[in-house]
Amino acid sequence: MLSGVQPTGDPHIGNYLGAWIRWAREQQPEHFFCIVDLHAITMPHDPEQLRDRTVDVACWLYACGLDPALSALFVQSQVREHAELAWVLNCVATMGELHRMTQFKEKSQGRESVSVGLFDYPVLQAADILLYHAEEVPVGADQQQHVELTRDIAQRFNSRYGETLTLPKATFPTAGARIMDLQLVDKKMSKSLGTAGAILLGDTEAQTRKKIMRAVTDSGSEVRAAPDKPGITNLLDLMAAVTGASTQDLEDHFSGTRYGDFKAEVAEAVNGVVRPVRDRHAELASDLGAVHESLAKGADRAREVAAGTMTAVRERVGFLT
Repeated sequence: MLSGVQPTGDPHIGNYLGAWIRWAREQQPEHFFCIVDLHAITMPHDPEQLRDRTVDVACWLYACGLDPALSALFVQSQVREHAELAWVLNCVATMGELHRMTQFKEKSQGRESVSVGLFDYPVLQAADILLYHAEEVPVGADQQQHVELTRDIAQRFNSRYGETLTLPKATFPTAGARIMDLQLVDKKMSKSLGTAGAILLGDTEAQTRKKIMRAVTDSGSEVRAAPDKPGITNLLDLMAAVTGASTQDLEDHFSGTRYGDFKAEVAEAVNGVVRPVRDRHAELASDLGAVHESLAKGADRAREVAAGTMTAVRERVGFLT
């Protein structure tokens, strides 16, 4: 299994509940977790900030439960086979496929010019996956198209050069997979929408409580999940994700409860889950030497597998070895 995360800074609880907690729970020696800094430079960025954020997101991932002894966390640019395989796959992928990618259309909309890197992003992502013979890729629904493209590219490569690359399948996490913004409840939680609607893992407990108490609800008074109550539904989903309780059990528990009291309990539950993660992050951030050492070991483990894949790919396409 392979999963990746962008070093965009300030991760939020949707990242943790939607993916990272599952990564920690299911990690095994054959699992690889990648901080995709090559992908990060497809958009304008500050180099020093990129370096800082790369290390910081590593601290958060370790704080959320990734264990260097159980799985490999590494930085994409430190395993050069990613870029090499991406070039080979560029010669298999087609322009039409990349033009159809929804994410490219969204990110390029309204821009006078976009980088070739942004257009080619899905091919690098395919290389990320195929290097490690990942059989499953846990993703949100918005990334399913990318995994399907990866399968198509791998299948075309295998048809042209012989069976070499493993065809991956997308898997979808359940509880907490899609936490919505607290203010714009029809949109997935994201820092790009503003921090008022996103519970950042680095927020203080007071900040977290304030955001939840100010979360959008409705003019009613009944705590239940329903299409016409998206704000309350989102808070119930959040509560279910952090407690493990079912929506029905939560509706029964909060029957007759005022919205303010309901929000206060949600805030308390969220803070209870995030507190140990935040504390562990602070410990790791105070000893970055150890973090760099763990990342280097992760890159060594990843490189062993990636190098083997590239040896086979080079031979298949006719490169001198």
